[in-house]
Amino acid sequence: MPSPELTNGAPCWIDLRTSDSDKAKSFYGELFGWTFTTGDQDKYGGYITASKDGKAVAGIMQKDDSQASMTDMWSTYLRSDDAAATAAAAAAHGGQVYMEPMDVPEQGHMAIVGDASGAAIGVWQPREHKGYEVAAEPGAPVWHELHARDYDKAVKFYEDVFGWDTDVMSDTPEFRYTTLGAGEAAKAGIMDASGFLPAGVPSNWVIYFGVEDAYATAAKAVELGGTVLQTPEDTPHGRNATLADPQGAIFIINQALPREGEG
Repeated sequence: MPSPELTNGAPCWIDLRTSDSDKAKSFYGELFGWTFTTGDQDKYGGYITASKDGKAVAGIMQKDDSQASMTDMWSTYLRSDDAAATAAAAAAHGGQVYMEPMDVPEQGHMAIVGDASGAAIGVWQPREHKGYEVAAEPGAPVWHELHARDYDKAVKFYEDVFGWDTDVMSDTPEFRYTTLGAGEAAKAGIMDASGFLPAGVPSNWVIYFGVEDAYATAAKAVELGGTVLQTPEDTPHGRNATLADPQGAIFIINQALPREGEG
């Protein structure tokens, strides 16, 4: 499968901030068939790159002592031609800068910002590291979704800061959803989550990983020490289940289902 098309403003990389990188490698290696390489400690802080069939798919970073109180979590990065300008735009459009733009030697520039709904989102300006080399298949990210407490502010923020060309997929009181791009070309989504996010849980990005069999993957996750937070459920966009790894990082798995008239 050819490398995914990584365009400005669209998701281009994911990584996991974890309290136990060894356990994380064991869990995701078994669950998704990933292999791992560890970067130079001095240059890259021991950043771990996960690969699927030899193609980079995600990163793993061990939390340091200053991050011990932070929740283990997956992060999505959106591509930018200028990380510093994007961070400045985020601050100017109702967001904030959580991590100032920084140089990653040879690889690119990164920043972490908070959007106008309070969700953290990564910014990646590529040099040698262009982003993930595989997507939209089992063992790789297939979708990125913002669960927003303030949906309207979130949509406008991504339009203004990342240049999203948005499409309203649904606008009913029960289900409000906007995508980056339309239909089959959509690359990410924003959901009005104000009605279901638990008290105290901020807006947040969630990553969907492709799997061949959602039931089998959910069972395997439990065997490996993970947790099933929401059992597999059929939706118009596949069979989804919400899982947590052994350290509590949450993600969703997605099994593609035959469309009506297929299979």
